Amino acid sequence: MLLTLARLALGVVLVGAGISHFTDAESFLSQVPSWLPAADAVVAISGIIEVVLGVALVAAPRRFRPLLGWVVAAFFVAIFPGNISQFVSGTPGFGLDSDAARFIRLLFQPVLVVWALWCTDAWSNWRRRSTATR
Repeated sequence: MLLTLARLALGVVLVGAGISHFTDAESFLSQVPSWLPAADAVVAISGIIEVVLGVALVAAPRRFRPLLGWVVAAFFVAIFPGNISQFVSGTPGFGLDSDAARFIRLLFQPVLVVWALWCTDAWSNWRRRSTATR
């Protein structure tokens, strides 16, 4: 029950974040590293990906959830450079108007990765498979 609630909550968070890529694009632009071209496209594409992943977390059949957990975790890792870029450049966004606030935000990315792997049973599934092959 707890895993289900955590998975659904993460799905809702991702859908909400994905939608906000279009309603508050300026905040998301603050995270796009300067070395990436087409910042507007990066924001839009990552928003679409977040919505798709969020819907999948809510609706995917159980057999696909462990794989989905790895995909969501990989997405969180892939967007982490944007969070680092925002911290390094000191760009405000999402109400993060101090270096301390931007640094604290960096600490939450690993939490999201663990959340995705835990609530989809991805980590447990991988451990069961790896011990079964020994």
